[in-house]
Amino acid sequence: MPARQSRTPLRPPCSRARRSALPLLAAVLALAGCGSSIASGSAAAGGSAQLTIVTTVAPITSIAANIVGDRAKVVGVVPEGTNSHTFEPPPQTAATMERADIVIVNGLKLEDPTLQLAEENLKSGAEIVKIGEQVLPESDYIYDFSFPKEDGKPNPHLWTDPLFAMKYAGVIKDVMVRRDPSNAAYYTANYDAFIVKATALSDALKKDQATIPDGKKELLTYHDAYAYFAQDYGWKVIGAVQPSNFEDPQPKEIARLVDQVRAEKVPVIFGSEVFPSKVLEQIAAETGARYEDTLRDDDLLGVPGEPGHSWLGLMRYDFRTMVTALGGTPTALDALDVSDVTPDKADYPQ
Repeated sequence: MPARQSRTPLRPPCSRARRSALPLLAAVLALAGCGSSIASGSAAAGGSAQLTIVTTVAPITSIAANIVGDRAKVVGVVPEGTNSHTFEPPPQTAATMERADIVIVNGLKLEDPTLQLAEENLKSGAEIVKIGEQVLPESDYIYDFSFPKEDGKPNPHLWTDPLFAMKYAGVIKDVMVRRDPSNAAYYTANYDAFIVKATALSDALKKDQATIPDGKKELLTYHDAYAYFAQDYGWKVIGAVQPSNFEDPQPKEIARLVDQVRAEKVPVIFGSEVFPSKVLEQIAAETGARYEDTLRDDDLLGVPGEPGHSWLGLMRYDFRTMVTALGGTPTALDALDVSDVTPDKADYPQ
C-alpha cells in the first residue's frame, strides 16, 4: 500500500502579549513569551520550555501522549496506514528531528530510515530512545517467516502485546521523569492510570478468549504482528503470508499453508486492513476458511481527536475481532473504557 504523504503542521507565529492595565501581569506575560510554561500552563515548572518528543508509529505516539499529557509536545512522523518497515521520511521530517529533545523509536530494525534521519539531525543535548530494545532482551527475540533470523531483523511488533505496551509506557515515564523532574509526579500518575487501563484490557482479553470454542486460538495472518502477543496469551501463530522481502510468497509456501489450514481445520484467516492480500483470499477460497481482512497493526481507529483513536482503542478492536471471528463472545472487551488517560494532543502526520 503506498505511503500517504506526511504533512508537518505549520506553527502559528508567536502573538504578542496584550497590554494590561496591571503592570505586574504585563511583566509576567512579557517574561512568559510564546509557548512558555506560564503562557501555556503546561510546560515544565520553573519557566523552562516544553520538551518536544518525536515518535514514530502511531501506537507509540499514542502511548507517549498518554504519559506526557500537556507537559510536553508529542509529534509523530510515520503516517498511519503506511509500511513502517520501508517508510522513507520526507525531507521536511529532518526539520522536525532538529527540534526534538527526545526521539522515541521502536527499534528492533522496525524503522531504520527514520532512525537514521534522527541520528543525522539530532541536536546537542537531545537523545534517541529505542524502547523495544530496552524492554526485550536479545535472548527473547522472535524470528519467524516474515522476520527470518538470517536477515538479522527480529520481529519488532511488541506493542500488540499489552504486557509489552505497559513496559513501553514505563520506559517513556522514566525518560520524562529524568528529563523533566519538576513534572515527575504528573508523569507517574499518568503512567499509573495507563497501567490500570492496559491491565483491564489484558484481563478482558483473557476472559473473552476463554469463550472461543475448543480453545482454538489460532492465527494465520498476512503480516506477523502478533508473535509476542501469541506467546504471552497462549495463541498459536500458524503462519504469516508476507515474507521478509514484503513480496507475495512463492507458490510452494502458499501450498504449504493451504495444507496446514486444511489439516488443522482453521476456521478463520486474518488479513490486514492496511495490506490487502489476494493470497489470503486464495487460501480462504481453497480451504473454505472465512477471510477476515480488518486487523490493524499500527493504524489507529478513526482520526486524531476521536475517542477510539488510541492504542487502547486499537488493541480492543483487534482482540475483539479475533475473539468474535473464532466464535467467542467479547463481552468483557465490549465493556471496557478505552478512553485515553489524558486528552491526546499529539500531532499525527496525515
